Amino acid sequence: VQLVESGGGWEQPGGSLRLSCAASGFTFSSSHMSWYRQAPGKEREFVAIIISDGGSTNYADSVKGRFTISRDNVKNTVYLQMNSLKREDTAVYYCNARGSFTRYEYWGQGTQVTVSS
Repeated sequence: VQLVESGGGWEQPGGSLRLSCAASGFTFSSSHMSWYRQAPGKEREFVAIIISDGGSTNYADSVKGRFTISRDNVKNTVYLQMNSLKREDTAVYYCNARGSFTRYEYWGQGTQVTVSS
């Protein structure tokens, strides 16, 4: 099982970044996919989720209206489009997979996002 995040980096406030998470080794289309983040000195927190068929999404209040989660069940990839970035979005962003029928949970290794001028 692998979840490989990419797309992190440095961006100025107000800018945009797009994270990707490529999945392998499990049935991606049967998995609910989420993004979490962890800022320095803080606990990991939920950012966004998209259910297995892509029909429903949910977001943390702090990112609602700025971030968009999407998925491609052919490419086995989940995305997080992050617009209007703020300094407080600085964190390591983690991809999470959770089974919709079978009980399992997997995590990626994380990708650093830094928002700074």
